[in-house]
Amino acid sequence: MPAMIARLRGAVLALKPPVAVIDVGGVGFKVACSQAACEEMTVGRNIDLHTHLIVREDDLSLYGFASEDECALFQLLLTVSGVGARTALAVLSRLSPDAARAAIAGGQIDTLSRVPGIGRKTAEKLVFALRDKLGGLDLAPASSLSAGDTEVIAALTSLGYSISEAQAALAALPRDGKLDLEEKLRMALQKLG
Repeated sequence: MPAMIARLRGAVLALKPPVAVIDVGGVGFKVACSQAACEEMTVGRNIDLHTHLIVREDDLSLYGFASEDECALFQLLLTVSGVGARTALAVLSRLSPDAARAAIAGGQIDTLSRVPGIGRKTAEKLVFALRDKLGGLDLAPASSLSAGDTEVIAALTSLGYSISEAQAALAALPRDGKLDLEEKLRMALQKLG
């Protein structure tokens, strides 16, 4: 079934992450958004969101994303048994799409289980269900992220830094491969501080 509401463009009326109210032609749409989408929003300014609508018997829920890539990964995560919209949104709010793909494709259970709401069993389910599906995708950007890199990003986001801040701090680190996880995290925190 094609998407009923695939995109929203309008002014941000209210923002209380992860929920935003977007005014589109006089209608206020309540949208649960990824962290990356929330970071781009300012009340009173226009935003362009990629969306996914979930229709249930007693509920219509709209989810918003900063990119089409985020939205596509959200939809893929929903195909896993036991993974609902809240859990899928938590994955995308804790890990960038590239880092999430790298963690799933690389079987990084520990990285995935650090996402709030995901235990070891759910992380294993994600890897088992999606590893083959992600194998056909272009993972070139994600392949540059090591297991340690995704752990640094997860640690920084758990400390309250945004995904983009964590990725920028990680990108500024030397790439000689001699840094251990603790040293990477310490240096990334110095860059952010």
